[in-house]
Amino acid sequence: MPYFDTASAAPLHPVARQALQASLDEGWADPARLYREGRRARLLLDAAREAAAEAVGCRPDELVFTPSGTHAVHSGMAGVLAGRRRVGGHLVVSAVEHSSVLHAAELHAAGGGRVEEVPVDRFGRVSASSYGELVGPATALACLQSANHEVGTVQPVAEVAEACAAAGVPLLVDAAQSLGWGPVPGGWSVLCASAHKWGGPAGVGLLAVRKGVRFAPQGPADERESGRSPGFVNLPAVVAAAASLRAVRAEADAEAARLRILVDRLRRRVARLVPDVEVVGHPDLRLPHLVTFSCLYVDGETLLHGLDRAGYSVSSGSSCTSSTLTPSHVLRAMGVLSEGNVRVSLPAGTTAAEVNSFLEVLPGLVAGVREQLGVVEPVMAADPEAESLELDTLGLRCPQPVIELGRAIGRVPVGGTVTVLSDDEVARLDIPAWCAMRGQTYVGEAPRPLGTAYTVRRAV
Repeated sequence: MPYFDTASAAPLHPVARQALQASLDEGWADPARLYREGRRARLLLDAAREAAAEAVGCRPDELVFTPSGTHAVHSGMAGVLAGRRRVGGHLVVSAVEHSSVLHAAELHAAGGGRVEEVPVDRFGRVSASSYGELVGPATALACLQSANHEVGTVQPVAEVAEACAAAGVPLLVDAAQSLGWGPVPGGWSVLCASAHKWGGPAGVGLLAVRKGVRFAPQGPADERESGRSPGFVNLPAVVAAAASLRAVRAEADAEAARLRILVDRLRRRVARLVPDVEVVGHPDLRLPHLVTFSCLYVDGETLLHGLDRAGYSVSSGSSCTSSTLTPSHVLRAMGVLSEGNVRVSLPAGTTAAEVNSFLEVLPGLVAGVREQLGVVEPVMAADPEAESLELDTLGLRCPQPVIELGRAIGRVPVGGTVTVLSDDEVARLDIPAWCAMRGQTYVGEAPRPLGTAYTVRRAV
């Protein structure tokens, strides 16, 4: 069964498995103790730290191990914000950051801090000039992911770091998705990562803080890991994480070139084989193993279950695959279609035959889901019924409101309007995206006592 969700968690690398098994025998003692077993454990910990620091591009004494990537993000943000509280409480983040960054930003705002989000373009990319305009003398910290976890777009970290440095502001980089492919460029100040993203064991994160960055660890003082990550480290897992990072990086260039060819094939053929599909993310500045696309008139959860039954493990950033019934914040910020959203992220070793078989299965599954939803290609009426129509879709979840819009647009003349009344938050994203795909004009939205009215003007 092909596993195509390595952006969530990569399969355990063989080197990680070997290192984990070996260090279970050698690394069980307390590395802070001076007896033989403790010294042996300390040697393993120091070697792991040196290997990880080399891969990150920092000094070993700048890097600590944490219980997870999320813990590293939270500790890194809290430490810098506290260390620079005399500067001010201004925090700048991109609109497409991982939820761990956004949750920490919410906590900062709840405590009286000020948070500003940097917008992205339709590819999900920020501009360095946008960061340069927002950071200033009262900015304590700026955050930017190295590459997006949902659509794969690579961010201009070096340029943003330069803009932040010019303003005297440290930049925290969430490198969880990209660190296995290579070091993060530029003058970042704090870097966070997670081992299970590159094939290490779960439960190990990295937090690197450059010398000279004002950092005040939060919580009770602890003598371990420079006081930045309290508690006894999971030494076997740490050793396995560092060993696998070194092994993955040694293979990265060759594997990236091979997987990029397969992802390019996916991007081209999905757009050709599946009607009404939008491939999202930057076409060139992206991770080599990841592609995301959204299918119009498709329920995402139903599609993912169908792919699972067909033997393919993929994921989605679409609201249709969660219980929140709200659009992914990444897709919302990009302004792209969220219906039927599928993220395919290929693990090392994926074959062309596996990708080809996925492409053979996908069109039929999409067509089957659309058929279940009663989707019929709209036929433009010769004699429109009225200059304007209003559709009551209250209680219907996307993609149903968009399906009703597609059916109704032909019932008004060119220049006429269709207003969709919906109480599904997803409609705020998907109706404008439908207009962009269909060449229609999105007029705007207006609140109603029940739900929101979205108005579309027929252009073709």
